[in-house]
Order: sequence, then structure tokens, then C-alpha cells
Amino acid sequence: VRAIAPRIVDPPRVTYDLAPDPGLSLETAHPHMDRRRFDNLRRGRMEPEARLDLHGMTSENAHARLIGFIQSAHANGLRLVLVITGKGRADAEAIQPRRHGVLRHSLPHWLAAPPLAGRVLQVASAHQKHGGGGAFYVYLRRPTRG
Repeated sequence: VRAIAPRIVDPPRVTYDLAPDPGLSLETAHPHMDRRRFDNLRRGRMEPEARLDLHGMTSENAHARLIGFIQSAHANGLRLVLVITGKGRADAEAIQPRRHGVLRHSLPHWLAAPPLAGRVLQVASAHQKHGGGGAFYVYLRRPTRG
């Protein structure tokens, strides 16, 4: 009689995301701009006038760079810019749930808070040709003349 050794199976690795995907909440948000222009934006038919890549930055550095970039773009009369955050890296070895893609999750909040809130008209997830889930379109208000 031959003994069969019990087979040890590792439990499946589960990654947790503590916050909902910002792209999903942006998709259901009411557009604050012309509907036709908004649809063209979401379909990738509008070309961004400037880009900012935040890959690999700390949250503090990325926030400071974003503020400077948006203020400069707004002052120069740009309307559509692309901000690339990346999708974030999942830590499969983590024991406790951790937020993945800190920059990606923080960007909509940074854009909705002072000093940028008055300059931003719309935020939307980028089309696949402009970075998909790792990038955002930021449509800026017209600069006030005065």
C-alpha cells in the first residue's frame, strides 16, 4: 500500500483596493462642458495641448508639479492637458490591504481642491490611445481677462 502525501495548496492571493477606481466615478459624473465636446474628449478625438508625466514621483512631489503645471497651462490659455499617473503597482505580498495607484487615486481630489478647483472645468479618464486608465484628461476653464 502506497501512502499519498497531502498536497499543500497556497491560498489564492487577493489584492485589495481601499478606494474605488477614480475612472469609474468620473465616467458617471455629469459633464460640466458642452456634451458634444465631452463625447469627443472621451472618445480620444481631441488632442491634448500639453502633457505631464507623474510616474515614479512621491505624492508630495507629484502634487507640487501638478499645481505648477495646471497654473502654467491655464495662464497660457491651454484648454486640454493630459496628466499621466500610471495605474499603480499592486503588492501581491502585502498582508494588510493597501491602496494601489496613490497618484491615480489622489489626482481627482487634488484637481477639485484649491488652488486648482477654479481652473479645472472637467476631469475624465483618458482614451486608450492617450494612456487609458493610467492617465486623465484635464479640461481647463478659459482664463479670465482683466
